[in-house]
Amino acid sequence: MNNFLDPAILFFVFGVAAGLLKSNLEIPQQVTRFLSLYLLMALGLKGGFALHNSGITSEISLILGSAILLAILIPLLSYFLLSHSLNKLDAAAIAATYGSISAVTFITASQTLDQAGIAYGGYMAAAMALMESPAIILAIILANKARVSISTNTNQGKPLLTILHESFTDGGQILLLGSMLVGYLSGDAGHKGMAPFSIDLFKGMLSFFLLDMGLQAAKSFGYLKGTPKVTILYGLVAPFIHASIALLLSKLLGFGLGETILLMVLAASASYIAVPAVLRHALPEVKPALYMGMSLGITFPLNILIGIPIYTYLAKYFVAGAL
Repeated sequence: MNNFLDPAILFFVFGVAAGLLKSNLEIPQQVTRFLSLYLLMALGLKGGFALHNSGITSEISLILGSAILLAILIPLLSYFLLSHSLNKLDAAAIAATYGSISAVTFITASQTLDQAGIAYGGYMAAAMALMESPAIILAIILANKARVSISTNTNQGKPLLTILHESFTDGGQILLLGSMLVGYLSGDAGHKGMAPFSIDLFKGMLSFFLLDMGLQAAKSFGYLKGTPKVTILYGLVAPFIHASIALLLSKLLGFGLGETILLMVLAASASYIAVPAVLRHALPEVKPALYMGMSLGITFPLNILIGIPIYTYLAKYFVAGAL
């Protein structure tokens, strides 16, 4: 219940309500872009400061390796399940969307853990960065294979190497990794100096950004009209399946409570920024409304409102053994 009373979550709900009421409230695109970059920069700095204090241990390496494994396993599972009900190109696009991650969902979850006093390693920001691109690569490979199998002459968009370069050098991802490096190199002195920027302002900036995300989510509901029922069902069920896989992996490898929760959140989330931007060129045959409607209209609100509390509950029960 406390999650619903969090100001950031309430601003998200307010944004959804304002959007559904057809209000003319809107956040300028330039402001939204700034907020997104600020949140990634602050998160990267936090991760870098944590890495400076802990160093890169075998446990951290294992967690980062598990993140990459999930980023490969989930899109393959998604494609396998969806290709039986949808055409292979649509299935590949959705697999990429759900195999990648939502940075805002992760940031919201980390803020929730901070307020609940649940410790986690700042290096989880690196796990988030590592999970963004593998699904894009797999989707491109699967889509190209599908094109060959049906002998289509449809324009394949940009070359594979160009797409891969764009996915690895995306501005948000570069900023996240660069900020982690800055935090790692500057250490405690940098942490103290940047605290007013990266810590004190964080909650307010996140609330403002989630207000805009609520407005965007309300608009995306219209994308769902006419989409196959299986995609709507998948958007509702897949997050919990993917989170369960992350929970099982974390339990087997003995990860801490905070790390388990964030790994579950990452596995359960779906991209609505980076992946759609790439897929517009890589899979021009697939309408963006399909995967955008699923990720932003279904899965993002689901995770923000009820997913994060449920994943936290399950992790406490199965990993920590306490509620």
